[in-house]
Amino acid sequence: TEAIGLYNIGQTCCLNSLLQVFFMNTHFTGILRRITVPPSASQKRRSVPYQMLLLLEKMQSGKQKAVCPKALAYCLLQHRVKLFVQYDAVQLLLTLWNLIKVQMTNSELIEKLSDLYTIWVKEYMICQECSFETKRNSNMVILPLSMLDSSCHLLKTLEECLQCFFCPEELTGHNICFCEQCGKKTPFMQSMKLAHLPQTLILHLKRFCFRKSTSTYKLCHYLSFPQDLDFNAILTEEQCQTDASEKTSWQYELFAVVAHSGSADCGHYCAYIRSITECKWYCFDDSEVCQVLWDDVKCTYGHSDFHW
Repeated sequence: TEAIGLYNIGQTCCLNSLLQVFFMNTHFTGILRRITVPPSASQKRRSVPYQMLLLLEKMQSGKQKAVCPKALAYCLLQHRVKLFVQYDAVQLLLTLWNLIKVQMTNSELIEKLSDLYTIWVKEYMICQECSFETKRNSNMVILPLSMLDSSCHLLKTLEECLQCFFCPEELTGHNICFCEQCGKKTPFMQSMKLAHLPQTLILHLKRFCFRKSTSTYKLCHYLSFPQDLDFNAILTEEQCQTDASEKTSWQYELFAVVAHSGSADCGHYCAYIRSITECKWYCFDDSEVCQVLWDDVKCTYGHSDFHW
């Protein structure tokens, strides 16, 4: 009946934000509620899906403003997921995803989980000397979007980032590839075409970059994203490899934003999530949860400072 927070037990703001996004997604929780309960106590302690289910039930049955995710955190520790360290949200999300998928025993639920999050693309490589072409199907859970174009110019909107991701790229210089037809390394044209989008689409704005000295820094420039996204209006016919019936489902409503403030070395995460049942936005900042407006969500567009 109301949004419940998660206590920070030591640099767990990233984990808390991701858990809230999982739990507020009713399609995911519908799968989670159908998992097979592990038979022994030791297996229950090591099962990430089961510990997530227990935490979800604790959040929904309790009357306190926040609950402690200690049991799940120690479950992750048994799978070599370190506690009390700074995490990158994408890195931790993929770790959670792999643990959830591997530890599910019901093949039907594994398939449903994959359908919920998996993106399919077709990769093309064309030799620029003999036109020899190779192609392969590949999938990913997260679409990683650069915030810089091929000339290192800043991109200003999410739509520009998506268009840049699916633009063909010429591989020359140090990036040339071996061509089986030519029998030597040659320049190639690399392109990616979208084949399938899932029910829940995860986009990653790559704000962390490397300097030549290998030190990491954060791109803090302003980049806007819409509340509604239609891939049919963004990508060209050449950038898609699917039929018309598939494209009708390529329209999305923004559901959640996992936001980071601070530098590349340290900082804080929180999550802005739109309740599917209430159609209201909430800010989940560890144990503190409050209702917010779309203008508050816009602060994650990127500025020198944040007003959470």
